[in-house]
Amino acid sequence: MHLLMKILKWLAIGFITLVIILIAGSYILYSTTDMKQPDLDVSDLSDLPFSITDSLRSYGDNTLILNRQGLWELYVKGTPFERGVAIGRISEDLLYYQEKVFVDEIRKIIPSEKYLKFLRYFLVIFNRNLGKQVPEENREEIYGISLSCTDEFDAIGTPYERQLNYHAAHDIGHMMQAYRLVGCSSFGTWGNESADSMLIIGRNFDFFVGDDFAKNKVVAFYHPDEGYKFASVCWIGMTGVLSGMNEVGLTVTINASQASVPIGSATPVSILARIILQYAGTIDEAYRIAESHKTFVAESLLVGSAKDGKVVIIEKSPDKIGMHQSSSGRIVCTNHYQSDVFRNDPKNAENIRTTDSGYRLHRMNELLDRAGKVDHQKAAGILRDTLGLQDKLIGLTNEKSINQFIAHHSVIFKPQELKMWVSTSPWQMGEFVMYDLGEIFGKMDSAKITVSSVDADLTIEPDAGLTSGTYIRVQNYRRLKDEISNAIKQGETVDSKRLEVFLQTNAEYFYTYELLGDYYLSQDKPAEALSYWQTALTKEIPRLGDKENIEKKIGKNN
Repeated sequence: MHLLMKILKWLAIGFITLVIILIAGSYILYSTTDMKQPDLDVSDLSDLPFSITDSLRSYGDNTLILNRQGLWELYVKGTPFERGVAIGRISEDLLYYQEKVFVDEIRKIIPSEKYLKFLRYFLVIFNRNLGKQVPEENREEIYGISLSCTDEFDAIGTPYERQLNYHAAHDIGHMMQAYRLVGCSSFGTWGNESADSMLIIGRNFDFFVGDDFAKNKVVAFYHPDEGYKFASVCWIGMTGVLSGMNEVGLTVTINASQASVPIGSATPVSILARIILQYAGTIDEAYRIAESHKTFVAESLLVGSAKDGKVVIIEKSPDKIGMHQSSSGRIVCTNHYQSDVFRNDPKNAENIRTTDSGYRLHRMNELLDRAGKVDHQKAAGILRDTLGLQDKLIGLTNEKSINQFIAHHSVIFKPQELKMWVSTSPWQMGEFVMYDLGEIFGKMDSAKITVSSVDADLTIEPDAGLTSGTYIRVQNYRRLKDEISNAIKQGETVDSKRLEVFLQTNAEYFYTYELLGDYYLSQDKPAEALSYWQTALTKEIPRLGDKENIEKKIGKNN
């Protein structure tokens, strides 16, 4: 007995010592975090002419224009710090709105203040070396923007720290796959697959942080003091690249994939895409840049090149890089790897087996086969497609759809003509407006742009779903879904007529039946719940985990 007590005593001492070491280590990591804020003398900033109206803002030669279609057009030039300061000065209210919407959406996902504080603590430690991984040029631009940011969210970090961390938002979305914040589908055609043999590239950027987050879309035109001029579709404050094209016809779009869980931060993929767009003119140059930067998430970068006359996929994980090339005039990219480097990777195989990525890739190939020679009009139709394989009705908002009604933006590029079509709200259903980058970059060399650069003659018409009732159905479905979900949480009842409307609004979608089953179980009606769950299993379910979850509910309540 005495020996047992001694053993327990030393185990307790060892455990307490380990806890102390972990707490002390975490504190040291937290307190020594250095985000490498640039050491710049703000007092030296020149006081440039500044003006603001409802649709036109300017600071020196930099302007922000709200066009008729509801897109903000940003035109900036100069050194990194000058560009950042200009962006901040002409968009202070938009920066506040964007940040508040983002923080509010995170609070919906993680409503507990304790968990939010822990998340902040974790992110500080996880991203403690983020500053070292972001080039000085990019940090100076971000710092310039942060000078116009609010202090309201300082509990999350200083304005500079927050803005730097937001550039990893897409990456952090990888780590929250259960919340389905990231998706994306893209393709490229050329040669005998395109209408005039020229490159056509289309992409949906499915990054969903609520519809309000996508309200103020920005088309940014950069005239940097070093590197190529380029255009990027983003939100205000985002200096990284999500979808963009430079003045020599090189395009970059990013698509999330899956790899091992990261253990520390590295270069955010949007910053890597920005470096490629600003400094690469060919696929080889883009690959060398991608190879020289370590990323902390798995990502596919669809890179098109007017000089090379083709499109490739550069695939990166935290420890490997590969390139997928096509032997035909077509390439398709969703959310899994396709190169030889990752062909036998267990995580990639699991990703293909358990998610909707492979399904969307097959659907996009099906649509491309049917389209024949692709032009910008056909590209828009593919990006707007809501059906499943062989045109099967699989329900609106299904992850197996190319168009899931969550896209922040859609873009179509024609690199050899330097033309770019950008979607307008809602999602990719609004008209696609065309920008002639060759003309715009030429004007930026010598003039201050004060009117919208949209070419109205080459606009792609809005999707028919805006007037046929599809848009209203999606809106009604999501509203009723939230109402029923809240009723389940609160133990409340929902009028039977509203439940019927909910069912009829999206009767082919598996989740409609799963949620109704959950509701009836909350009302202590297991027979009705089982019926709806069993019906859900007859529908197209995007993820293996979703199917297994429904089967568990049936087994538990049968």
